[in-house]
Amino acid sequence: MKKTRLARLAMLLCCVFMSLFTYAQSGSINGKVMDDAGDPLPGTTVFVKGTQKNAVADDAGNFSIKGISPGAVTVVARIVGYETLELPVTVGNDAATVTFQLKADAKGLNEVVVVGYGTQKKSDLTGSIAIVSAKDFNKGPLSSPEQLITGKVPGVQITSNGGAPGSGSTIRVRGGASLNATNDPLIIIDGVPVDNNSVSGTSNALSLINPNDIETFNVLKDASATAIYGSRASNGVIIITTKKGRLGDQLHVSFSTNNSVSKVTGYSPVLSAAEFTQVVNDHGTAAQKALLGTANTDWQKQIYQSALSTDNNLSLSGSWKKLPYRISVGYLNQEGILKTSKLERKSASVNLSPSLFDDHLKINMNVKGSIADNRFADQGAINAAIAFDPTQPVRSGDDKTFGGYYEWLYNGSLYDLGTKNPVAMLEQKHDNSTVKRSIGNVQFDYKFHFLPELHANLNLGYDYSKGEGDVNIPAYAALAYYNGKGGSYKHYSQEMKNKLMDFYLNYNKELKNIRSRVEVMGGYSYQDFITATPAFAVLDEAGDTTTAAGNYAEAQHTLVSFFGRFNYTYNDKYLLTFTMRRDGTSRFRKHWGNFPSVAFAWRMKEEPFLKSSNTFSDLKLRLGYGVTGQENIGTGKEYAALSRYTYGDATSSYMLGDDFYKTLRAAGYDENIKWEQTATYNLALDYGFLDNRISGSIDFYYKKTTDLLADVTTPAGTNLTNTLYTNIGSLENRGVEFIINATPVQTKDFRWDAGFNITYNKNKILSLSKAKNDTAVGIATGNISGGTGNNVQINSVDHQINSFYVYKQIYDKDGKPIEGLYEDTNGDGVVNASDKYRYKSSNPVVYLSFNSQFNYKKWNLGFSVRSNIGNYIYNNQASNNGAYKTFQNSNYLANLSSSILKTGFTTQQYWSDYYVENGSFLRMDYINLGYDFGRLLRNKVALRMNLNVQNVFVITKYSGQDPEVFSGIDDKFYPRPRVYSLGLNLDF
Repeated sequence: MKKTRLARLAMLLCCVFMSLFTYAQSGSINGKVMDDAGDPLPGTTVFVKGTQKNAVADDAGNFSIKGISPGAVTVVARIVGYETLELPVTVGNDAATVTFQLKADAKGLNEVVVVGYGTQKKSDLTGSIAIVSAKDFNKGPLSSPEQLITGKVPGVQITSNGGAPGSGSTIRVRGGASLNATNDPLIIIDGVPVDNNSVSGTSNALSLINPNDIETFNVLKDASATAIYGSRASNGVIIITTKKGRLGDQLHVSFSTNNSVSKVTGYSPVLSAAEFTQVVNDHGTAAQKALLGTANTDWQKQIYQSALSTDNNLSLSGSWKKLPYRISVGYLNQEGILKTSKLERKSASVNLSPSLFDDHLKINMNVKGSIADNRFADQGAINAAIAFDPTQPVRSGDDKTFGGYYEWLYNGSLYDLGTKNPVAMLEQKHDNSTVKRSIGNVQFDYKFHFLPELHANLNLGYDYSKGEGDVNIPAYAALAYYNGKGGSYKHYSQEMKNKLMDFYLNYNKELKNIRSRVEVMGGYSYQDFITATPAFAVLDEAGDTTTAAGNYAEAQHTLVSFFGRFNYTYNDKYLLTFTMRRDGTSRFRKHWGNFPSVAFAWRMKEEPFLKSSNTFSDLKLRLGYGVTGQENIGTGKEYAALSRYTYGDATSSYMLGDDFYKTLRAAGYDENIKWEQTATYNLALDYGFLDNRISGSIDFYYKKTTDLLADVTTPAGTNLTNTLYTNIGSLENRGVEFIINATPVQTKDFRWDAGFNITYNKNKILSLSKAKNDTAVGIATGNISGGTGNNVQINSVDHQINSFYVYKQIYDKDGKPIEGLYEDTNGDGVVNASDKYRYKSSNPVVYLSFNSQFNYKKWNLGFSVRSNIGNYIYNNQASNNGAYKTFQNSNYLANLSSSILKTGFTTQQYWSDYYVENGSFLRMDYINLGYDFGRLLRNKVALRMNLNVQNVFVITKYSGQDPEVFSGIDDKFYPRPRVYSLGLNLDF
């Protein structure tokens, strides 16, 4: 018994000594992380290089890493906004101590910027590239990625397409470079160029990407930066990079929730029930007066609502051994202020970025997926609410007729010409869709062992989306009642596939003996797009076909490319970049085109006469020239260069016996059609003062697009179609961009950051004909409500794109427009269509933005203000409803625009310049207040809270509901709401 106890005691002592021995063989590192002013930097990641040993600095900047094997190690401190610092430390039996003092990366010159097919240091850029990172993104609830950078980048105009859930925005980089082809920039997500066309069932392709997953936007604006993308780069390139895990980081769990309520900010000005009754009594017939009701209905208030939304995101990131990772899931449920509109989006993303073979092979794998369920409101209800008689009730009291909604009747039946009940249009139309999208790629970067300066890169990617939905209107609804039958049931579907393969070699060599650095890159790209659209018939309630199915459509186009880039740097002062891309596309018979660019930069700050000066902290001159193209000629025109036969529609089928057969007919084509070509010149100066506490740039640019793709009328008998898609004409954009970022105040507890940018851009059409000195009036555009073929805009030589083409209104001595009296502008004694003149344009000449951020201890306050100047709007709601004739119908009444009280027009004056209004505005996009509670629960959880208001106010002279209408024609526009939100962020 005694021996057993002695044995146990011996074993226990052995374990104790082994534990002590083991403990003695491991050490620890304690320390503190500060900024260059000596203040702590909480949240800094500190890790031992090459191991999984790491820690996060607390509120006082202190950290401790335990369990480190004795010996010499390298310790790394890293936090966003500061230069990463590595320090050597010798670990022994006692705790080693180290202090980090990190320098703010104010210049950002060492920041790595994603460019086409590779990366570069910001200091080495020769082109015009704007970088917006997560810390600078716009605040508040955002459903689409481009909203993160609205107003942040000079030369980039982002106009939301209204307040519908997930509706997205129109993006223009340095003005549009085309008339009829797309003006949208090429968008690249983690190395995969995506199709800007939206799949059926969604109004915005980008709304399927979760903004919370995005790390940076790099906007390539001039041709020297974009020409590497050749035939798709005339409208700029936006490179989106999503968040990733980083080697050495411990597990980091982040959860954010943002809950909001959206409110209508105002309504289109129309007559009240009392005002409308007075107008009908004064100007109506006895029959029209008899149609007046006794209700007092504000129809706009009936169709809008206070909408609730929630956006929740959870992410896990870190590094497992040598495998950095990030996994995230998101859930968005967003109601629209127009009743019945709603978006529900579920998203997920996975990123893995391992390194193999002693870091010679780096792999980056990205997979993003989303499922969006949409309920689309009938936006025709917006105009119906403006026009519906305010003296009528919403409900008729007869639940057996039209579902109980009031509708206009004649002899007991629906009067089909009358305005439909706007509330019924929303409640009785069910337009639902489900859209699935996945974007993924895997990138391999291999550094050769025998030649480490040479890298081989392979990128394999895809973008797949499928949308399907149903538009159902019940038989009892007035919206689908016709020919004694009712109901409308339609299914739709579409599938889009995009596959990609890029391969390129990159050689980067430092030639110290001649003070030079050389980078050479060359590669090959293959991308294929397929869009399949099945056709479905429209059925009534009985299942009978009311509209026959069209033709199944499948379109495919392929892009094959060879590209290269040469960068040369001499003495770290003189930089030269040359790029070339040769693109081949299946869309044109002349398949191939060449797109070169060249750029030079002079880092004047490195010259002896400035290097020793304290005046400038950065000064760089940039010059660039390049040629880019435009091959996206639009859906349905993929084969515009090929002779072909197409199926006729169902109504042109030929009957043989009891069967109907679709006809084949020859289609018009232009075998010489090719891509548009845009030549761009850029002159710029980057500057910085006071160690870059003040920094920015100024760019001057000129763009000229030739061989414009346009639909033009063909002379009779010259082709197999009335209009032909061909190359014709040219246009230009001239502009100046200026941006300044500053930190005016910086103390221990308070910091003020501010940014201002302004852009001047003026476009002009140079020609619209292949013939010299063409005198044609131009190409009519800008269709308005009020009749088929009514156009109020025109594209014509020596004028801006989409100039308004109207009559010059004559006014009386009191400033009241005289109905039907217009100026004889050509002086021929007769006022007719020849007297229309080009008056203003929908394009702003100047757009600017100012943003500011204040940080005081744990509080922060930020806001952003944006303005457009020189844009004009045609008020189609006023022109269509601003005349007594609007209500003077035989069997129904229609409300009038309040403009009738000023004009007194009897009939609509659609082409009067009276309705072309100044749309210049100043809008506060958001104001945000936040508080950082620090780390709670024994330093395990970090909590931040923020309050946000979006669309705070708008200052404008425009009389309509909203002055920011990109097309320039205010009609059926879904208004932007004011959004109040509360957000919480938890970091573990």
